[in-house]
Amino acid sequence: MNKTVLAAIIVTIAMLGFTYVAVGSAGGMGGEGDWVNKLAVLGAVVLVIITSFVVTKYVRQMQNDTATGKLAEENWDGIGEYKNELPFGWAVIFLGSIVWAMWYFLAGYPVNAYSQIGEYNEEVKAHDVKFEAEHKNMDPETLKEMGGSVFIVQCAPCHGLQADGINGKAANLTHRLDEKSVKHVINNGGNNFKTDYPGGMPPMLLQDPAQIDAVAKYVASGFKADDAAGKAAFLAGTCNTCHGENGEGMPSVAPKINGFDTAMVTTVLKDGKKGAIGAMPAFNNLTEAQVQALGAYVTDLSK
Repeated sequence: MNKTVLAAIIVTIAMLGFTYVAVGSAGGMGGEGDWVNKLAVLGAVVLVIITSFVVTKYVRQMQNDTATGKLAEENWDGIGEYKNELPFGWAVIFLGSIVWAMWYFLAGYPVNAYSQIGEYNEEVKAHDVKFEAEHKNMDPETLKEMGGSVFIVQCAPCHGLQADGINGKAANLTHRLDEKSVKHVINNGGNNFKTDYPGGMPPMLLQDPAQIDAVAKYVASGFKADDAAGKAAFLAGTCNTCHGENGEGMPSVAPKINGFDTAMVTTVLKDGKKGAIGAMPAFNNLTEAQVQALGAYVTDLSK
């Protein structure tokens, strides 16, 4: 008997034995009426036998067959290829796969059929509607309490439990902006809040380093009234034209920069944020009630 065939028989017996031991030890043969598990075991056995047969067949072909047929005119470094016809079996399998795929897509498991993922999504959607209705008119304290819970789950991994940014790894949410962030926006512009502020902000509205430093200090300190130099630089750079004289912002024009509010937090959640220390992705997995609660919580942090 050919050594290859003998090796294939030994491997097949070993694999069948392993399958029997694995299935039997796990109780996979099932009871007398358990046809599902029995069919699964039968499929495993058939797969083992077919795999051994196919591998043996082609290994023997590689050992014994010689190439025949007409060579193609093209060759690469003296290596050519034969103009052999496509094996009939391959063509049947290819066409059969196409027919099966069309049947499976349209009839066997149509796209609108039941699925566990679809059921889960429907249940989540229904729960969100119920959640929104239950928490539609929360009092301020309940709103902030919910916001704290949302913050711990969604925001604290980057911003820290104390919202201090974990040593500069994320923005410090205990105040609106620091000098580094303000300088970055002045020098590079800002255009990622496209949903609420589609116009964006062009870069280099101020170019004098002294004025840039003065504006950065003025904005980061919370628009202190006694900072005459900062206020003068803020007006000279026409920052007030969009952001307002005291940094309160303008709807659809420029965001609020003298502190947080729910609208500002909502904007960041919708579009994410790019700044001096990196980028924050958008968060689209929160309900409207959770967004409002998070806005109330973050706003309270910066007071």
